[in-house]
Amino acid sequence: MAEIIEVFAREILDARGVPTIEVEVGLADGVSACASVPTGASVGIHEAAESRDKDLHRYGGKGVQKAVSAIEEIIAPEITGIYAKDQDLVDKVMCHIDDTENKAMIGANAILAVSLATAKAAAKSMQQPLFRYLGGIQANSLPVPLCAIIAGGSHVDNDLDFEEFSIAPVGLPSFREGIRAVAEITHAMRAILHEKGLSTAIADEGAFAPAISHSTEALDLIMYAIAKAGYVPGQDIYIGVDCAASEVFCPNDKIYELRGEGANLSTQALKEYYLKTLRNYPIIAVEDPFEQNDWAAWQEFMKLDLSFHILGDDIFSTTPARIRKGIALHAADGTTIKPNQIGTLTETLDAVRTAQRGGMMAVVSHRTGETEDTFIADLAVATNCHLFKAGGLARAERVVKYNRLMRIEEVLGEDAAYIGKFALKSHS
Repeated sequence: MAEIIEVFAREILDARGVPTIEVEVGLADGVSACASVPTGASVGIHEAAESRDKDLHRYGGKGVQKAVSAIEEIIAPEITGIYAKDQDLVDKVMCHIDDTENKAMIGANAILAVSLATAKAAAKSMQQPLFRYLGGIQANSLPVPLCAIIAGGSHVDNDLDFEEFSIAPVGLPSFREGIRAVAEITHAMRAILHEKGLSTAIADEGAFAPAISHSTEALDLIMYAIAKAGYVPGQDIYIGVDCAASEVFCPNDKIYELRGEGANLSTQALKEYYLKTLRNYPIIAVEDPFEQNDWAAWQEFMKLDLSFHILGDDIFSTTPARIRKGIALHAADGTTIKPNQIGTLTETLDAVRTAQRGGMMAVVSHRTGETEDTFIADLAVATNCHLFKAGGLARAERVVKYNRLMRIEEVLGEDAAYIGKFALKSHS
């Protein structure tokens, strides 16, 4: 075991050109490791707080120099001398220094960068792959990639109300073959959009952003692309929908404003819209179907015992207490896991364990402003999660995470187990 002797931080850029933080942790045995953290675009109100400089003369106020200084001047002296393997202690010390409920004093982005770099350094010091260090000998399951293929909502300028449409290769025999199917369907989609005279421009998260307005248009295009690539919808490939309903909710009027659909819907009407629309497609999961504080709407949707998973993102925000509430209320049967929503690795792992012990599916997920860091790929294997989101196969900061999972599958060899159809609700 080696103790922490150095902590360096720097301001770097995420994939959108927005500042974020990279941290390098050095240990007494000569090992060092870097970690960088992503930034979100559509940020839920229950997420931990980022630290931003708010200096409008630099990066429009989004610089992170204050966070960098806090890491080197406040955090570093307090964690120097702690063994890197003592992740829980490192994270507790940082949370104690911040001493706010949502990490608003130092910033979750600063704390998380140190937390992840510490774990990477410890794994490297112990000469273990990160997924093995985090998950132990039982970390051998490869998740089903839930890859974005059409984007809408707040991520792009088209008229699609919902944020993301994805494909999940549940019927393939391995992760590598699953990603091959996703790539082939993505190329088929590009050709289809081109022949229809629609834009093949790529959105921030690596999905296509054609000028369409109705959810059924997106779903029909995906069904066409799946078939064109030689796969069978509902057998080889399923579809995921991220509604990001909080983004279209009007709190004053208590309605969901679906401009692309030309409709203002009550909660009940939106539920009926989902039932009418989604029953015609092979759906594996629907994420954030209602706004992030309407627990009753989520409960009523779950009571319908639908054939697909209902995933919570904004409503849970990788927060164990909120996940426990969701389990008690039976408000969802899955939760996304985004480390920067909570701010430390220890709390992230607690969120995963809380979900899984309560019968929820954990879905390790990316953010809009990603970096080249592949930590979440190892985290997905370490926690034996069923689905994994890193965006589409069109931007390096997305593809690098899928490539990391292929390498992990190779390292595991015959011990590798692809989740496949066990990710379906009918097999859960």
